[in-house]
Amino acid sequence: MEKFFYIVLLTLLSFNIYAQTTGKLTGTINTKTGATTATVRIEGTTLATTTDEGGHFVLANVPTGNRRILVDAIGYVPFRQSVSVLATNTPPLQITLEADRLNLNEVVVSATRYDVNRKQSPVIVNVIGSKLINATQSVAMSETLNYQPGVRLEVNCQNCGFTQVRMNGLDGAYSQILMNSRPIFSALNGVYGLDQIPTSMIERIEVVRGGGSALYGSNAIAGTINVITKDPVINSWEVANNTGLIDGRSLDNNLSFNTSVVSEDLTHGATFYGAKRSRQAYDADGDGFTEITELESTAFGSKAFFKFSELNKLTIDFSAIKEFRRGGDRLHLAPHFTDITEQLDHNTFMGGLTFDQYSKDYRTKYSAYASAQRTVRKSYYGGLGGERTAADSLRAANAYGTTKDFAFVGGGQLAHTLKNEDVFTTGIEYNHSQVDDEIPGYNRAIEQKVNSTGIYAQYEWKPTDRFKALLGGRFDHVNVSGSYFLGDINRASDVSVSAFSPRITLLYDIDEVFQLRGGYARGFRAPQAFDEDMHVSSVGGDQQFILMGEDLRTEFSNSYTASINFTKAIASTQANILVEGFFTDIRNPFTYVSQGVIGDNIRLQQMVNGAGLYVAGTNVEVGIAPSDRLTFQFGGTIQTNRYREDQELFKGEDKVDGDPAVFTRNLVRTPNSYGYLNTNWRVTEDFGVDVTGVYTGSMIVPHVVRESGFLDLVQSREFMEINLRLSRMIHVNNSFSLELSGGVQNIFNSYQNDFDRGAHRDSDYIYGPARPRTYFVGVKIGNFTH
Repeated sequence: MEKFFYIVLLTLLSFNIYAQTTGKLTGTINTKTGATTATVRIEGTTLATTTDEGGHFVLANVPTGNRRILVDAIGYVPFRQSVSVLATNTPPLQITLEADRLNLNEVVVSATRYDVNRKQSPVIVNVIGSKLINATQSVAMSETLNYQPGVRLEVNCQNCGFTQVRMNGLDGAYSQILMNSRPIFSALNGVYGLDQIPTSMIERIEVVRGGGSALYGSNAIAGTINVITKDPVINSWEVANNTGLIDGRSLDNNLSFNTSVVSEDLTHGATFYGAKRSRQAYDADGDGFTEITELESTAFGSKAFFKFSELNKLTIDFSAIKEFRRGGDRLHLAPHFTDITEQLDHNTFMGGLTFDQYSKDYRTKYSAYASAQRTVRKSYYGGLGGERTAADSLRAANAYGTTKDFAFVGGGQLAHTLKNEDVFTTGIEYNHSQVDDEIPGYNRAIEQKVNSTGIYAQYEWKPTDRFKALLGGRFDHVNVSGSYFLGDINRASDVSVSAFSPRITLLYDIDEVFQLRGGYARGFRAPQAFDEDMHVSSVGGDQQFILMGEDLRTEFSNSYTASINFTKAIASTQANILVEGFFTDIRNPFTYVSQGVIGDNIRLQQMVNGAGLYVAGTNVEVGIAPSDRLTFQFGGTIQTNRYREDQELFKGEDKVDGDPAVFTRNLVRTPNSYGYLNTNWRVTEDFGVDVTGVYTGSMIVPHVVRESGFLDLVQSREFMEINLRLSRMIHVNNSFSLELSGGVQNIFNSYQNDFDRGAHRDSDYIYGPARPRTYFVGVKIGNFTH
């Protein structure tokens, strides 16, 4: 009996001891305008909960002792506080959040491959969030990218609307686009994919300029754009419709939705999003040929997470995009009965899995992931070219093509926080991509496989509270095997490249106001087909193709950045000023040289190694928020770019009276100055005015003169695009709101006015703003508050 008594006593004591190891946190989250929905987390753990409509929260099973809580709410400065958690009766917390009007304290992942506060990151990360997306009334990712310093989105074709993003003066192939931090946005996606990603699926876009994102791969020479899709954080729903009228003539309608469902204990949740867009073609000069394509697109996707315990988490995401676009003339006819048609039908599927596991002390995080993308494109690049002979008709009927593209990435990562709060990160990543592009009528084919294995490591060193350094590098082994055919010309490639890309970035807090940053990164690109190669354009009635040249050498780059950042809050005014200098030196750059007409109405551009080049310049970013209701943000870039030797763009004729060769020392289609502005004024709590704009400076634009086929270099004029949006919020009840919006994009119709005309035009001769004056109205319903 005595033995039984001791067993019972020990059991009760063990229960008591266990009960004392955890406690409960309660409290209320408020803002100056009342309660808000927020997420409350225990830092270094996966313990989290959300507040109810009154701002109240309850977080159970919190380990006792001193804990650090983090409170996050969209649009507010993250709140951190140390709390002593007791086994019983921990005093409730009363927390008031401050508005983060300039979004300086957002948590980002692109700088270090793990979560870090923007202001505390040694690498400069700019964020495009819902506030900017709403202010610009953007319905696709491509419409948001101009509103960051050093970033410029351009349209490259009248017939198909091919777009690319330039960062720090370098063309699109130098920038790496990630989906949820994974490099599955392939070369083929780079041709039209920027228009295909609807903003309804985007939580935020993180932009890292320069080579500071070298841990993501070799192609991140100019920078990285990381598209983060919507996370299931709180229960929410939203349906929106935007209708635009391009130049008062062509209708552009976009219907979208997103909704999230999350369990009360935040152990599982899912978000769903979708969009349906329909845009009529637009002809700017009345010649019967489009400047903006007809477009029909549908997108749907989801992102879900599951927590099997407090120490692990599984995240699943997928999206499906179907898009049809067509440009040229007589869009109601079959493509081969027209003078010029460029028609694309895309079906794209993307998805991924990520599993995160924490150690018991939450200081080590293990991640394993796999993502893939599959795109099938049916295309037509051709037409009669104004002729009606039997040979022309036969050639036009054979201009249909098919492209199949697959990309896969898989890997693992370990991030360990040491006792001194330094962080060591290492991982391994395997990338595979395969593209098969075929247009039988032109005997054009690209068959390419790229396999790459990368090993990376990084150490975040914090010797003092004011100084921080990121020291790291990545070793890649890349194999490119492919064959490239055009007419009776063929090329073969079987190249293996091994390269080490080091990175060092430094952050020094001079005081609470000024920060200094500096960095160096090395990058490389192996010879392979890039996005430009997957695009076929119409020039002078002929189809222009790009073919890889012989004996291409690997391209290497060295990138340097330095910046000073001023951040200050004076009374109710927040201010942020950033001045950044950059210099990128590129050896053996891949460039394109026009070879003239070969075979039967085919123009050839060949990829070759050019003379070395460099880009150097200054990015400036200014943000001022005098109050919670008013913010001013503007920025811009002043840069210079030069080849180290004269670069041949057009191979001249050998005969005496032929067209001469064309050389330049400057990068084409790259203005020396460009910038943006973004002003948001909430006149009342429910009425807002947004004024945004994009400035594009003068640049050199190649232009093929249709009479002779000679390449001319034209100095374009400058453009200033101003947009106005008015919005009115109507709160029906606590769980239902209505927002009405309307305005004008490109109010002053700052738009190109010297397009080539007719079937023999140079469709690549397009520059400046993507659209003329456009009127729009929008309506949105959901359970949002602002």
